[in-house]
Parts: sequence; C-alpha cells; structure tokens
Amino acid sequence: MRTRLVEVDDAAALMNIYNPEVVETTVSFDLVPRSLEDQEDWILKHLNTHPCIVALNNEDDLGELGARGERILGFALVSPFRDRPAYATTVENSVYVHRRARGRGVGETLLRELMATAGESGFHSLIARIVGENEGSIRLHEKCGFTLVGTEIEVGRKHGRWLDVVEYQYVVRARQN
Repeated sequence: MRTRLVEVDDAAALMNIYNPEVVETTVSFDLVPRSLEDQEDWILKHLNTHPCIVALNNEDDLGELGARGERILGFALVSPFRDRPAYATTVENSVYVHRRARGRGVGETLLRELMATAGESGFHSLIARIVGENEGSIRLHEKCGFTLVGTEIEVGRKHGRWLDVVEYQYVVRARQN
C-alpha cells in the first residue's frame, strides 16, 4: 500500500467509496449523494491548502479504480475547522475506507500520513468529529494519539434518529531536530 495526493481523475473512485456511507450509514452527516461533478469540484478544493490523500494498492481487486488505473482503498482529508482567521491553523480531519478494504490498516496508514502532512503544512491542531456510534473511527483516532475533548448531544439527525458527535483532538508537536 502507498499513498499520494488526490487527483481530479480519482473523483469516481472517491464518490463510490463515499456515497454508500451517505445513503446507508450515519458516519457522514451529508444527506444527498455526490454527483461526479460535485466530487470533482470537491477535489479541486482540496488540491492546495487543505490536502486529501488516497491509499493505493494494485495487488488485488479491492477498492475503486482511480487515476492511472490505480486501486483506491480509501481517502483522508483536512478541511477548514471554522472560517474566522484565528482558527486558520486548526483543521477538521475525515477518513473513509472502502468497505472491502477495512481491517487491513488502511485507515491507520491514511490518518498517520495525514497527520504528518498537516504538520508539514503548518497546521497545529486536528479535530475529528465522529458520530458517537462509530466505534471503529473512535478506536482509530485513539490509536493514532487523538484525545477525546467533548461530546455534542443530539446535534445531528439522520435516518429518523438523533445523533451525538464525539470530538477528538490531536495537537501537532514541533519536530525535534
């Protein structure tokens, strides 16, 4: 498995990983699946200051076909946390892994790479907002050094249910030379 920055030609693969989570689960608070054009526009927003990383594996048929015929197993990204200038060095992170590729270390590889990339990009704090029932994502973030900083009670509503969100934080430490 290797990682690289997302490319626009990966849009269909990312859409095919993400949309089932929108439609069938509560891990995303989006309610409408993305079109290919929506996904392409989304990628264009993540090509510069707020990176998106994809995990690749060409050794089997897991994942979705991306740019250059590579198999995309998942993706991780950072997004602006809030729009006020004082929050500029804080970002929110997200990780999505293809359903057939789960349990193979893809999420951890993506999250650790994203943490390093975020630090190298000058971000100081990463925030993960996870639906409270997503034990897999909670375990992943705890394993990678994120700390629980709070719970938001019934802040989302999806599939006829109120949903809590747990908030985890990772503070990037200065590298020792």
